[in-house]
Amino acid sequence: MYSLMMLRTGYQFGGKNPSAGLDCSGLVTHVYREAADMRLAGNAASLAREGREVAVDQLRTGDLVFFNTLGRPFSHVGIYLGNGEFVHAPNSRGQVRVEKLTTLYWSQRFEMARTLLN
Repeated sequence: MYSLMMLRTGYQFGGKNPSAGLDCSGLVTHVYREAADMRLAGNAASLAREGREVAVDQLRTGDLVFFNTLGRPFSHVGIYLGNGEFVHAPNSRGQVRVEKLTTLYWSQRFEMARTLLN
């Protein structure tokens, strides 16, 4: 999947370009533009209004997973990879990486998943 090509890309708040760094929504918008020719815009909260909600047990590769990491709804987004894993741009102390939805930190902060794909 195209998103895995972004692994180890540096974090940049508001970043939408891999060469300068990406934030979580920048990763999503870049991957969807390049891999699916879909133009998305906005932050994690605005992306949470796109597509349709899907149950966790119905997640498919490419679906978006949303978390409350800053004490406000939908403050973080990642792209589901399959096998309970997602790729995301975590924060200024990290790079784009893969995580498990089942880890304590992420499972406690998970809010919902949405699909933009048919």
